[in-house]
Amino acid sequence: MIRVGTSGYSYEDWRGPFYPPEARKQDYLRHYAAHFDTCEINFSYYRMPTAATLARMVETSAGAVTFTIKLPKTITHERADDLEHQLAQFKEALRPWTEADVLGGVLAQLPHSYRPGPLGRTYLDRILDGLRPHPTIVEFRNAAWINQDTFEHLRQKGAALCCVDEPRLKGLVPPLGVVTASPGYVRFHGRNAEQWYEHDQPYQRYDYRYSDEELIGWVGRIQKMAERSPDTFVFFNNHFQAKAVSGAKRLRELLGL
Repeated sequence: MIRVGTSGYSYEDWRGPFYPPEARKQDYLRHYAAHFDTCEINFSYYRMPTAATLARMVETSAGAVTFTIKLPKTITHERADDLEHQLAQFKEALRPWTEADVLGGVLAQLPHSYRPGPLGRTYLDRILDGLRPHPTIVEFRNAAWINQDTFEHLRQKGAALCCVDEPRLKGLVPPLGVVTASPGYVRFHGRNAEQWYEHDQPYQRYDYRYSDEELIGWVGRIQKMAERSPDTFVFFNNHFQAKAVSGAKRLRELLGL
């Protein structure tokens, strides 16, 4: 099954372009669930989620949305000294989703500064081992990781590779359709090369609208990924002014979903 959604849903600048102008913030997820059956949650990158918060999300979405969720930056970017404790806390927060069968996977997004090597590999393995039995997806931001050795290691650990669409800049990960474990996973970040590194506000990096030609280039790749995995998730992270919504809806049409 291919599911297409957006990275996050709680954006004020979506009021008007996507949410009704009069919509309250607490109504966003209910409205989102009427349009999409999956969502990647990103607020957890900034703070550890709680079971109570995730339980409310199941209730609000009436169990109709399958969620994936990003690990906190204290784990992926700051290399926590109490890693196993934080992973246990994170897994406990996921309990309402596992009980409701709406957990699609956990995303470990590693920074560009995270490079291959024995120390990096060991720390990554601790993350993957600590998250078992939950399906885990690894997003590398540094192209030095993109090789057959990495793919084979992920297969051995039962972890999925996150494939990405992003600017074609030196050192960034090129577009791939690799499946190392279930689920297949793709993130569309936009191709705003000019503001990828040079921007005043973080959202400017993701200010990009995909053309049909760019999306069509991914259709066959995603379909082949879906042949190798029972579940394939595709998320649009170009969230500025709801451009992620239009991209996700158009890709669904192109995929015939």
